[in-house]
Amino acid sequence: MLNIIKWTVRGLIALIVLGFLHYTLPQHDIVRIVGTYQERQDFEGWTRIFWNDTGDSTTATTRDVQFIQAILPNSNPMVYRNQDTGWGWPFYFKFDTASLQTQSDDAKSAATAPKWMAVRHYGWRSELLSIFPNAVSVRDVAGPDVFIIPYFNIGFFVVIAALALYLRMKWQQFVARRVEPMIADVHETWDGVENRAEDAATGAKWLWAKIRAKLGGK
Repeated sequence: MLNIIKWTVRGLIALIVLGFLHYTLPQHDIVRIVGTYQERQDFEGWTRIFWNDTGDSTTATTRDVQFIQAILPNSNPMVYRNQDTGWGWPFYFKFDTASLQTQSDDAKSAATAPKWMAVRHYGWRSELLSIFPNAVSVRDVAGPDVFIIPYFNIGFFVVIAALALYLRMKWQQFVARRVEPMIADVHETWDGVENRAEDAATGAKWLWAKIRAKLGGK
């Protein structure tokens, strides 16, 4: 039972960490931009955390938000919000919402003459929760089959892996230098206590034997 609880807790922690990284790290979509618009949005309940901008959404109840409408290569629709992140989390330092909206307007194309764009974004799209990924940048690409290598994500995980290995090495050194000698000292002290206890027990038995011998001799 304890093992089940332990692995359940570990699994939940892993899911939370992976979900956080999946939401925060940059992703790329190849799309055809078909329109842009601006709409008043109400920030209500816990879903307001998905509408972060320069930080005003944490206190404001409503504001105008710009959106970018697009079509994926498989003909499915995708809508991105276009909000500044400012100096807040996540650290994309996005201040060019107006410029990105203008660039997206200029990149609009029809299905008969598609112009494919790579949209760099973070976040999730959920129609049920009415949340949208936040577009960070757009740029031209050669076609819908272009593969974009996620250099940032690769570098991020390489750094995390190197840091984890470094911390593991330091922990092993700490255990070898400090913890193991302490455990060895405890074992030696315990062995000494056991030896003294055995000696005391042997002495007590010897003394009791002598007392009994003397009492018996009388």
